[in-house]
Amino acid sequence: MELRTILVISDFAVMNGGQAKVAIDSARLLAEAGYEVIFFAALGPADPALIHPRIRVELLDQPDMLSDPNRLRAMIRGLWNRKARARLEAVLGRCDPAQTLMHCHGFAKALSPAIGPVLTRPDWRVVFTMHEYFLACPNGGFYDYRRGEICHRHPLGPACLASNCDMRRASHKAWRVLRQIVARGPGRLPGGLRDVIFISQTQRRVMAPYLPPGARLHHVPNPITLPDLEPVRASANDIFLFVGRLSPEKGAVQFAKAARIGGVRARFVGDGPEAAKIRAQNPDAELVGWVSPQTVQDELSRARALVFPSLWYEGQPLVPLEAMARGVPVIAGNWSAAAEAVRPGETGLLYDRPDAETLARSLVAARGLPDFDPAPLQEELSPARHLARLLGVYREMGFALRCEAEGRSSESGEAMPEAASC
Repeated sequence: MELRTILVISDFAVMNGGQAKVAIDSARLLAEAGYEVIFFAALGPADPALIHPRIRVELLDQPDMLSDPNRLRAMIRGLWNRKARARLEAVLGRCDPAQTLMHCHGFAKALSPAIGPVLTRPDWRVVFTMHEYFLACPNGGFYDYRRGEICHRHPLGPACLASNCDMRRASHKAWRVLRQIVARGPGRLPGGLRDVIFISQTQRRVMAPYLPPGARLHHVPNPITLPDLEPVRASANDIFLFVGRLSPEKGAVQFAKAARIGGVRARFVGDGPEAAKIRAQNPDAELVGWVSPQTVQDELSRARALVFPSLWYEGQPLVPLEAMARGVPVIAGNWSAAAEAVRPGETGLLYDRPDAETLARSLVAARGLPDFDPAPLQEELSPARHLARLLGVYREMGFALRCEAEGRSSESGEAMPEAASC
């Protein structure tokens, strides 16, 4: 059966985070490879990258659950978005199941578990990419925001139900628990999934106990797209850089304290609720707020190292990868998925305790890191490699790819369709 159409499913059609970025970038890559792509999302507007003759965008035009002024409506829709399920079924009604694949990138922030029964229908082939941990954990991160540490409780077990680990309040944790129960029950997630993509080995290790025993697991790391810039000569720089949201789980306050202890220059690109605490811990810290993507590249060009002190597992954070692909070493905790790409002593350093004193020692040691060639990582995580990995998964799911169909057509003397990557 030749694959012709990929239905990409995402909460968002606008690049507001890593999940949406990978979904949009993948849709564009698939369209440029010759496949027809339907991009189905709850929230827009559609990103300019989705403007392509082989991409059709289907938007529900619903407000974000956090910005919806009608909180009761938002809570109900977050548990079971009837419109999302009805529209998804309507889109599928115009597709041929023998030539169409559904690729879902998430449901927890807008589409809701209501799309689960569609994703788990036995007559369609579906793959689900895990960008976080919502298939198991009610708050999506295996992180206790109250204690400021990774959570090892069994999801929906007695200890989980008895703890308020949510970043907001106990009532929100109760709602998240209810959503998880709905997902496991009528949503059939993750129990009905047959093919699941994980983006890091950390994520696979954490999620494996909660996925269906018979599910096929595929490793497809996120791609990175870099501007055409010279590698950074980081050894000539003195700035230790943080890029991201200044929220508790990201460990920015810990980095501010560690930089003060270690006597290094700390610079923060981003904003969030921890900004005041960062200034209190380190009055010499430089906070520049949110900046353009080009300015982020300028900041990386002046960095001695990128510090990624995140306190939770992460899925596969892009900022450390983008830094190392520019030649900037990364300092990260060994519990984070960011650690997987770091070669200690070469492309960065890893530390083993989430405290400021341990991080401070790594900051001081990082001054001696050598410059390195970022080309191998650029190749490993290039868009072309990402496309090849995606198509490899689709082949494992039973589809013939366009180039394989072209080969059969050529041998039979029939007209060959437009060329595509294989």
